[in-house]
Amino acid sequence: MAIDYRLAFDYAPIGMVLSRQRVILDCNRRVCEIFGTDRERLIGQSFALLYPSADEFERIGVRINARMDAQSTYADDRIMRRVDGRHPGELFWCHVTGRALDPTQPLGPGIWTFEDLSAHRPVKAGLTAREREVAARLLEGLTSKEIGKALAISHRTVEIYRARLMRKYQAGTTADLVLKLTLG
Repeated sequence: MAIDYRLAFDYAPIGMVLSRQRVILDCNRRVCEIFGTDRERLIGQSFALLYPSADEFERIGVRINARMDAQSTYADDRIMRRVDGRHPGELFWCHVTGRALDPTQPLGPGIWTFEDLSAHRPVKAGLTAREREVAARLLEGLTSKEIGKALAISHRTVEIYRARLMRKYQAGTTADLVLKLTLG
């Protein structure tokens, strides 16, 4: 029996996007469901459409370009933005994984997957772009020094953002904050 790869792509249980230079060339149905829009609205658009801000789109692009590993892959949990649908503009946690088809071009041709984490990790507090970045790194288990290095800011600045997050989530400790970020 021959496998219809287009059918498999369209009906995959995880969101999938084919891209080049951070522009969506093709996407499957699940991506459209996750972001609350249709395929025609996404094809030919920059991934920037799916980010909470242009600044976050740029900073994550720099991070992807710098951190693609030897296998040309990248993965993280980040806050993304729904396009249309029942909740246009809604922010939600998303697990994103990408693979460059050419290791010399991390942002060149690639395939990206998207998994909506909002069912078990809702975004509750109104967070700034930098707070979202610090929160994502805390969920990876990084220390303030490691987060500072990853975001090119001082560890003391990271501690200020962590303190703000703790106030917003009413967390007494970093472990409590991570738990509340995970559970929403």
